[in-house]
Amino acid sequence: MKKFLLVLFLLAVLAGAVFFLGWAQLTVPPGSYGVMRSKTHGLDAQVISDEEFRWIWYKVIPTNTEVTVFNLDPVRHPIRRSGSLSSGQVYAELASLEIDFTWEITGELRYGLKPQMLPDLVGRGHIRDEQGLRLLEADLGRRLEVLVVQRLVSIFDRGDEERIRNLLFTGTLPELDRDILGMFPELEYLTTTIQVARLPDYEMYRSVRTLYQEYLARLNEILHPSISADAERRMDSRFRLEELARYGEILTQYPILIQLLALERNYLPLSDPPLFEAFFDE
Repeated sequence: MKKFLLVLFLLAVLAGAVFFLGWAQLTVPPGSYGVMRSKTHGLDAQVISDEEFRWIWYKVIPTNTEVTVFNLDPVRHPIRRSGSLSSGQVYAELASLEIDFTWEITGELRYGLKPQMLPDLVGRGHIRDEQGLRLLEADLGRRLEVLVVQRLVSIFDRGDEERIRNLLFTGTLPELDRDILGMFPELEYLTTTIQVARLPDYEMYRSVRTLYQEYLARLNEILHPSISADAERRMDSRFRLEELARYGEILTQYPILIQLLALERNYLPLSDPPLFEAFFDE
């Protein structure tokens, strides 16, 4: 009886040890995520987290698996950019006005990676450890900042008053976040918060831009006839040169024609018979 109980106890201990060795979450702290690579099965395509129980049999094999732990905390990336409305300086100089058509914005991006994308990022060599993850997040922040600023500048240049009012009132543009989020499948969320420090006078900008466009249209009307006449002269000259070139080739091949031309213009007596005889002898 004692022997049976001892065997049963040893089997229970062994089963417990096997269970704990194959329990994937034991090596990943709560709130973190793990990516497992094994010698027998390669990279595990499923991320390990405390939200889902996983028991992996080949993890029981000693030194067969290695789990890299990642912490996906929310990332904050500051935004501070300034610039000028499209051709703003040109418009201001044309109107002889001391107007500042520059803008300046400050804000923050808040974003985070999808946990399920970690195995793919590791497999493609984009990250290898926690430090690599931080570098990737920083690079994403710079790329997101460029896109957000480009979209905002486009809104500023168009003078989209409704969206500008929404931005000033709420500090956010959710549709902008959704558009950019769709371009980055590795992101789980993106929130852009903007505090607009300074915006130009859009009413004045539109007025000066309209005047400039009218000025260009009038200038084009004035220049158009002279440009057309100049183009015709250039074409006539080109055709004349090509014609002279052909004459030059003929005269080079038939030098006697020079005398014929001279005869035609009364440079030679019309009764000089050797000239015609020489031409027909050719």
